[in-house]
Amino acid sequence: MKVNSEGVSSSRVYLPADKQYPSLLEFFIHQFPHIEKGEWEARFSEGLVMTADGQAVASQDAYQPNIHLIYFRRLAKEPVIPFEETILFQDAHIVVADKPHFLPVTPSGLYLHQTLLNRLKKKTGIQTLSPIHRIDRDTAGLVIFSINPNERAQYQNLFRDRAVKKVYEAIAPYSEALEKKLPIIYQSRLEESEHFLQMQEVEGEPNADTQVELIEITKPWARYRLTPGSGKKHQLRCHLNALGVPIKGDQIYPILTPYQEYDLDFSSPLQLLAKEIHFNDPITNEGRSFVSKRVLG
Repeated sequence: MKVNSEGVSSSRVYLPADKQYPSLLEFFIHQFPHIEKGEWEARFSEGLVMTADGQAVASQDAYQPNIHLIYFRRLAKEPVIPFEETILFQDAHIVVADKPHFLPVTPSGLYLHQTLLNRLKKKTGIQTLSPIHRIDRDTAGLVIFSINPNERAQYQNLFRDRAVKKVYEAIAPYSEALEKKLPIIYQSRLEESEHFLQMQEVEGEPNADTQVELIEITKPWARYRLTPGSGKKHQLRCHLNALGVPIKGDQIYPILTPYQEYDLDFSSPLQLLAKEIHFNDPITNEGRSFVSKRVLG
């Protein structure tokens, strides 16, 4: 597998001997009918299709059977995220990163090389990195990556089995009424709403629980410690919103504000931080504890 200057991994295709095509372009069009002809022409013209040893080939070059070619995706224009991640820990099994706000963990939508995964691949040179859990692009803090594909499932199973303790911090409005109730374990049932970006609370057996504690009061704001017992999408954001204290900078709860694709406003990050993570390493059997060095505003 090769990686281009943006840290994007290549794909590989085999040219079989039982087929013949007038040119390499015709082969790629036939092999990948879901990709338009113009896209392949652009990839060839930009040198994104090449031999296994890295020599660019042309769209009209002759079809040569029994060889492999490699090719890359073209990078669309995507927003530059002007904040840097840090690596807190690395051994032969895992990499622990401290993610800034706004940076997606994995490629999706507009984001390909402006992602934590691709940045870490470039920084470490490890192309087998894979996140064993996710946090929203709006959330800052700890993300753990597995290095060895044959070990990945063992780490992921820790999250499936709720054998990982995660602690978050959030800044949200101070509420005297809520302060009198804290600490509490808030429970509710969360389901997808009509809009794919938002979750909603519905009647029924709870499927999400969050311990909520008050850390600091700086009126009109307060700092809360959140310890989720489950891992539902947007759980912490939904639960604080339901308690009447939506997280500062939240563009989804209580009111959905459409994202701007470009010219992003970096001045008001979501004040949610994945602060701590604790688990017993299934490979080394060591107790692992990591704490983000980031501090909310």
